[in-house]
Amino acid sequence: MRRILTVVLICLPSCRGQVPFPAAVPYRLLVVRYRVLITGQVQGVNFRAACRRMALQHGVRGWVRNLPDGSVEAAFEGPADDVRHLLDWTRHGPPPAVVAEVAVQAERPEGLDTFLIRY
Repeated sequence: MRRILTVVLICLPSCRGQVPFPAAVPYRLLVVRYRVLITGQVQGVNFRAACRRMALQHGVRGWVRNLPDGSVEAAFEGPADDVRHLLDWTRHGPPPAVVAEVAVQAERPEGLDTFLIRY
């Protein structure tokens, strides 16, 4: 079954010459969210800081943290193309990292407003 999404664009008189913005479209329809588990040699290689930098560069919100078993867990939320770019990056990470596997699970967006390193 195909779903059709209609987006209404509004341009106020004060925004002449600017790109209109979608109106009344629920946040969860504009963004995606994925929980990601990265295994391999991913701790002690600046993975979390590099992940945060990449997320901020691409407008992705969420968080990243080390887990006791040596893996890294993250949640990425934002426009689908931006999140996809970050997911692709996690498959290799920063230069010293050696990524063995990346597991991805879709989740419902939460409406986060920044990207944090969790401890």
